[in-house]
Amino acid sequence: MGRMHADEHAIDTTLVRRLVRGQFPRWADLPVAPLASGGTVNAVYRLGDSLTVRLPLTAGGADDIAKERRALGTLGELPVAVPDVVAVGEPAEGYPWPWAVHSWLDGAPAREGRDAPARDLAEFVRALRAHPAEGPPARRGRPLSTADTVTRGAIDELSRTDEPFDAAAALAVWTAGLEAPQWTGPPCRLHGDLMPSNLLLRDGRLSGVLDWATAGVGDPAIDLIPAWNLLTADTRPAFRDAVAPDDATWARGRGRALAMAVIQLPYYRNTNAVISANARYVLTELGCRPGSR
Repeated sequence: MGRMHADEHAIDTTLVRRLVRGQFPRWADLPVAPLASGGTVNAVYRLGDSLTVRLPLTAGGADDIAKERRALGTLGELPVAVPDVVAVGEPAEGYPWPWAVHSWLDGAPAREGRDAPARDLAEFVRALRAHPAEGPPARRGRPLSTADTVTRGAIDELSRTDEPFDAAAALAVWTAGLEAPQWTGPPCRLHGDLMPSNLLLRDGRLSGVLDWATAGVGDPAIDLIPAWNLLTADTRPAFRDAVAPDDATWARGRGRALAMAVIQLPYYRNTNAVISANARYVLTELGCRPGSR
């Protein structure tokens, strides 16, 4: 994976060791190793056997440390594990932002198009929605219309690349989401970023959910995106049946999945193979690539 952002801070194992040694000497002798990740906001390092270190790559991600800590601190019981925030570090050693130490969760990141536990995902989404709708408005929980300009711009940008891409089909998916009745029910508790790399599997079951910085309340359509970024045509119906969204929410979920994919692909296609491959998968599942359904 190459450098993803023009303003990305240089982070390496030496810096992580120095930060840990200087602020948390009890962990100074633990081994530090970078983790392969499709993440775009944080560099993630394993610290010993039971911890991870998360360091924002840019100033834009620095506030996520506090957001994620608040979100994780207000979660009740869920059917899967979520990380604990064990410690929060301060800027030091030339690194300019807060950083965090989380508990390690066992499991392997889900992969798009592979067998995935659709009903486990549905159980998690339903359980999260059953939580009190507390917290800030989720950016991706706002009306779809708030993303209209950026999504149409991304569709236009992607159509001018050499990516196989059906812009008319993408606009049809987006328009259907925009024209669907918008959410008028009470705000729902949301995760907001259920990408495959944030979903951990063990023995074929969903075991953990990572990356809670985008959590908040709003339109539940955003937490339907695994239907297209992870599941297949064969497993998608089981997820839909178990979550039981109305047709309008399902259409808005398709729109959210489309928007994320068309924004991610032109930005990350030469720097983040995990994210760009997933964006292509989403576009295929939505029928927005030549020859796709």
